[in-house]
Amino acid sequence: MGFIWALIVGAIIGALAGAITNNGQSMGWIANIVAGLVGSAIGQGLLGSWGPSLAGMAIIPSLIGAIILVLVVSWFVRKGNR
Repeated sequence: MGFIWALIVGAIIGALAGAITNNGQSMGWIANIVAGLVGSAIGQGLLGSWGPSLAGMAIIPSLIGAIILVLVVSWFVRKGNR
């Protein structure tokens, strides 16, 4: 059951990161989940696990990490399409 909560929280974090960076239109739900889970690992690795947490993820560092991930990936995708 914890894995399902992690997927749900990861999807929400990824969707928020896409909405904040205005790159959420091109991302599907699977990309949101991946961005949330990988962004959570990046954010907690860089910033630690402070603040409120849900499903084992510190919300604020996870969101910051997901925003960083979405920006970097969208930059590479845009650069590759030119």
